[in-house]
Amino acid sequence: MDRNEIVRPENLVYKKPTLMNEVNMHYCPGCSHGVVHKLVAEVIEEMGLEEKSVGVSPVGCAVFAYRYIDIDWQEAAHGRAPAVATAIKRLWPDRLVFTYQGDGDLACIGTCETIHALNRGENIVIIFVNNAIYGMTGGQMAPTTLIGQKTATCPYGRDPKLHGYPLKMPEIAAQLQGTCYVTRQCVDTVGHINKAKKAIRKAFEASMAGKGSCLVEITSTCNSGWKLSPQKAYGWMNENMIPFYPQGDLKDTTNE
Repeated sequence: MDRNEIVRPENLVYKKPTLMNEVNMHYCPGCSHGVVHKLVAEVIEEMGLEEKSVGVSPVGCAVFAYRYIDIDWQEAAHGRAPAVATAIKRLWPDRLVFTYQGDGDLACIGTCETIHALNRGENIVIIFVNNAIYGMTGGQMAPTTLIGQKTATCPYGRDPKLHGYPLKMPEIAAQLQGTCYVTRQCVDTVGHINKAKKAIRKAFEASMAGKGSCLVEITSTCNSGWKLSPQKAYGWMNENMIPFYPQGDLKDTTNE
């Protein structure tokens, strides 16, 4: 088989999304962010919303998301992405408006903005990457850090008597009247990546149809913060995070 035959369209198995810019990513090798970026770019392209999409990224590992996906972006102060997205969607209701946030940003300093935007039923999508740690700032304990998990600020492991319990944001969001689709997915295998992509598309479609607020959590790894190799990080996630953060839809009223 020669090279020309390999690249024929009928033999094409994978290609880089056209919305992904030709720049090097700052994410650590093995980080889940790159996979999620690819899924977001693919869904926007497949829906034909390249010129009608606005992403909002705040502080944290996702702060440079605007460098990678070629759509309109707005930076937000730490934790305030849902509030900024609310303003954009209300001004431009025909746009696809979504936030891209980590657990330290969304579930800590941004808890108020997140819960109230979801409860109001704003027609936005919140993509929530949960790696149970503060990745960019040095591996400190996050609201989603597991009981017993060691971080830079709880070196002996998270103690619920001292630090409280991990926060399950989708479980909270599913109880709010304004939400129409709440799901938790993962991107560790091809099968899970396909499910995550379908979830992102369902959320985007519901948002554009004016169904209400959507929250898509992606349970992810942070091998640098966890001090593990990429391979061992995915193993640790499956052994520890997945049992505590079960995968699947928690709420779906998009057909009502």
